[in-house]
Amino acid sequence: MAVQPGVPIAQRPVVRPVAAQEETTGFPCPSCGTLNRPGRKFCGRCATPLHPGEQAEPLPWWRTRWPFDRKVRAGSGRLLRGSVLALLIVGLLIAGFLLVPAGRYVVEDVRDKLGGTGEISPDKASASAATAGHPAKLATDGVTNTYWGAPRTGASLTAEFDKPFRLVGVTVHTGVSTKPEAFQKGARPTRADLRIRTKDGKIHEKAWTLTDKPGEQTVRTGISDVVSIEFIVREAAGQGGGRPIALGEIEYFKRT
Repeated sequence: MAVQPGVPIAQRPVVRPVAAQEETTGFPCPSCGTLNRPGRKFCGRCATPLHPGEQAEPLPWWRTRWPFDRKVRAGSGRLLRGSVLALLIVGLLIAGFLLVPAGRYVVEDVRDKLGGTGEISPDKASASAATAGHPAKLATDGVTNTYWGAPRTGASLTAEFDKPFRLVGVTVHTGVSTKPEAFQKGARPTRADLRIRTKDGKIHEKAWTLTDKPGEQTVRTGISDVVSIEFIVREAAGQGGGRPIALGEIEYFKRT
């Protein structure tokens, strides 16, 4: 009987241990004791963290606020953005220092336009001069059929207030009456100056050209901490025959 050839059996591979490169200096692993070269964060043999108690330094407070808390990659322009941001902050500080008065004026003016207004009556009204029967108080009595009569140009009417307020505007009715036929028969101011005094003693002056017709006329002011307002007659129409220059009513408006 013929002998069949045997099935060849492959020789099993022999595993040869690879000698690991041992470090002679460095930080020992807290788990296996293997020395690791300086700078490693994990053990090269067992991957145990080499500095488990080490914590990152806390960020400055401004880095915890948006948009500074955004994560960025190394080399992604952090230095450039930081420099631009620093320049922007410095620019805003300089602009704020130089433009504070102008900025405050803009803010107050917007508030005047968006907010409400209300009439405020003076605590005292006086005149530098007045014709008989037409004292200063008749210009602030709330009606237009009575008037303060100025005997000449240069005369003034002063309103005083106990509490400072934000003066938004002043409205006047010139002449002896609001009726056109009666209006033309009396003298009436056509140009005046407003001298507005604030609680710090500062005087704000405003020239006012008045239309020579019956009806109310208003000038916007926008001045804070007002304590007195002087209306000075500079020019008038219809003078002659001893007729007084009539100011039928003057009203003051504050921001509410």
